Amino acid sequence: MSCSKATFATGIYSTLNKMTIPPDFDLKNYTFELPADKIAQVPAQSREASNLLILNRQEKTLHKSAFSSIHKFIPHGSLLVVNNTQVLPARLIGRKKTGGKVEFLLLTPLPLIKAEKEDNDWLSASAEGLLKASKGPRVGEEIHFQKDLKLTVLERKDFGKCRVKLFWQGDLAQKFISYGKMPLPPYIRRDVSELDRYRYQTIYSRKEKLGSVAAPTAGLHFTEEVKNKLTACGVRWAEITLYVGYGTFSPIRCQDIREHKMHAEYIEIPEDTAQNIERAKKEKRPIVAVGTTTVRALESMACLTGGINPYRGWTDLFIKPGFKFQVIDHLITNFHLPGSSLIILVSALAGRENILRAYEFAIKNDFRFFSYGDAMLIL
Repeated sequence: MSCSKATFATGIYSTLNKMTIPPDFDLKNYTFELPADKIAQVPAQSREASNLLILNRQEKTLHKSAFSSIHKFIPHGSLLVVNNTQVLPARLIGRKKTGGKVEFLLLTPLPLIKAEKEDNDWLSASAEGLLKASKGPRVGEEIHFQKDLKLTVLERKDFGKCRVKLFWQGDLAQKFISYGKMPLPPYIRRDVSELDRYRYQTIYSRKEKLGSVAAPTAGLHFTEEVKNKLTACGVRWAEITLYVGYGTFSPIRCQDIREHKMHAEYIEIPEDTAQNIERAKKEKRPIVAVGTTTVRALESMACLTGGINPYRGWTDLFIKPGFKFQVIDHLITNFHLPGSSLIILVSALAGRENILRAYEFAIKNDFRFFSYGDAMLIL
């Protein structure tokens, strides 16, 4: 049920039942106090230098280590599954005809943008995005970015979302690479730098998978050296693609999280990855997901195809307590925003109280939080 479209009767029902919302479904139970200085504003000096918190669910223990030592904790023979998407510099700064400044963030994954030919070598396509301006652009208004890139507003939606028609000459991806800025999340309160073009990207991201508007941040800690250490310990590697949408930063606005409607994201599970997962399952080797995006992709595959199969399409799966995990066994993840769908996802895997206890431990032990922050391994 979408809380934004809840009927008046549903609203009364929710109000009457707020006193009886089970703890695992009450949004207030996924909040925590986080000092502002714990929010990482810049990446660690080196990727693998990040802290690593190991949460063992069976033993209910917490242990602080370094990400460079993660090979010591991943079970031998595990299959590590990563999200190979590449972040697009999707944030553009443009101008209205009146001269007013407008910021546009492309939300539609690049592979899903279907170009049509216009006159004089121009191409066009409909897309979704976020528009931000001191005075919101009207429907029909044009926004100009460069002489060969502009858009027209087609429809205004809630929370700054818009449907637009893009117009460009040449290669659209290259336009964003040339003119765009990396879409750092809103809690990073500084200007984007050239360093972000490298560090807000995993080392295994693929150019042909360009199109995400946020990084699969658990993967930011990996280096070739870390990968080699894992391989030497018998850990194997597989890849999926999930084009991360800006909805990953959207707050949940329903007190009862069961009423939340999850944003949709586009995923690709290739045949070789499905085969590697199936083989690992038969051999009883653990599946370790790198990041919540990988979890969402793999568990969506199982839900949508009825098993471990190749899949290409959309998912709006909301993983919350009570969810039965069919694919993954362990998870490498960062520390997530209070009240977000991501802290709810990791709580579904590890238990809400375990996660909150781990976050409390992390705060007391000087871990850094969110996209450029430290990592956690859930065993």
